[in-house]
Amino acid sequence: MSRVPLSADLVYCGGAADFSAEKVALVRFAVHSDPMTNSGSGARYYWCVRHHRVEDDSNSCPAKYTLGPYGSAQEAERALEQVRERNEKWDEEDARWTGEDE
Repeated sequence: MSRVPLSADLVYCGGAADFSAEKVALVRFAVHSDPMTNSGSGARYYWCVRHHRVEDDSNSCPAKYTLGPYGSAQEAERALEQVRERNEKWDEEDARWTGEDE
């Protein structure tokens, strides 16, 4: 997608068929809630579903095998329990939504 400036506060986004002028932020704003850093402070922990263990930033498997990040090893140890709890809650909500719980 290309962006072509139209005026001081409008930008062209997209192709000719879907022309749309959008306001552009004129001030800086935070995009992420956590600042990006590689200083090593604030260790993160993951639950590895391949090895069934807690891993940290220094020894974690690829993201497709991990749940997290978590702020502590204890939280990471509870990862599968949290998944089960959330799945049960969502299944109950789905049943209510579809009328299966009546």
